[in-house]
Amino acid sequence: MSTPTTGLREQKKKQTRRTISDHATRLFLERGFDRVTIAEVAAAAGVAKMTVTNYFPRKEDLALDLHEEFVTGPARAVAGRAPGESALAALHRTLLDSVRRHDPVIGFSGPGFARMVTDSPVLLARLREFHEQREAALAAVLAEETGAGPHDVRPRVAAAQLAGAHRVLFDETLRRTLEGQDDERIAAAVTDAAHAAFALLEPALGDYAVRRPEPH
Repeated sequence: MSTPTTGLREQKKKQTRRTISDHATRLFLERGFDRVTIAEVAAAAGVAKMTVTNYFPRKEDLALDLHEEFVTGPARAVAGRAPGESALAALHRTLLDSVRRHDPVIGFSGPGFARMVTDSPVLLARLREFHEQREAALAAVLAEETGAGPHDVRPRVAAAQLAGAHRVLFDETLRRTLEGQDDERIAAAVTDAAHAAFALLEPALGDYAVRRPEPH
């Protein structure tokens, strides 16, 4: 199979996924997540029901389409930290960058989307799973980066604290969104909250998982 053909096929898959997701989001916002069926999403997107489930095995993932970015974000930030930079500093830096960009992954979703999520027990439960998966992914990277043994609890304890800070800041963003605050006001408040949260963790984790400088 030629590379151009493969590229076109992948592009078509991405477009189909985006189309399904866009139609699903529109229906969920209009009627509420729990009142929309997979069959209705398929009809709106002009695809078979099986096509929807092939791309989105769980209905919740139609609404929470940024699952992979949400779960892997902190782990990727730690893995890509600069020489001399600790895991704490890398996560602080990348979070502030996401706040500046009003990144939907960290909660800048708009009031309609925020209400849709908080009004659905199913979506709230799925979001809790994402938080747990994110903590586990972060713990795995911290263990690898520090050379921790399989029974060393330090990577898991550090991940629990770091992911906990992210979770609190996500909830703060969601709360302010539901109150109707605009993105600029939310960003200013969450930036201050992030500084406070990471300062609180600094005494315990400021020297943890610092990347060694590259040898010359």
